[in-house]
Amino acid sequence: MRQGLMKPVLPLFPVLVPAAASLLLWAAWLGWDQQRDVHPDGTTTGPYDAWQVIGLVVTLLVPVYWAASRRHVAAAVLGTTAGLTAAAWADWSDDSSGLFVIGVGMVMVGSLAVTAVASTVIASVTRGGPRSAIR
Repeated sequence: MRQGLMKPVLPLFPVLVPAAASLLLWAAWLGWDQQRDVHPDGTTTGPYDAWQVIGLVVTLLVPVYWAASRRHVAAAVLGTTAGLTAAAWADWSDDSSGLFVIGVGMVMVGSLAVTAVASTVIASVTRGGPRSAIR
């Protein structure tokens, strides 16, 4: 009985892992920092610092590598992009100006492009690597 319940989920696993990891990593790196920094000259920055975004990108390489090294390049790209886009939407949607949609679109396009390049490179470098048992 258990095998029958898992059968429809297994093909989605390569997409769900990067998507879930993207949501969790966004929350861990960026979700807790919501305040803008006001400098002595009156300018504001933030709410995120560069080290937070760099940390997010570096840790996202783990689920992208996991999926791309198993020849699930499209799953790595789509899962990561969907996760980051959903996280950005949830995090920024309380903006009253409505301009958050532009930022979410930029996150979507940027993560799609960067993850596509990274996944392609990973898949070609690990060409002789392990094949996925999940198909």
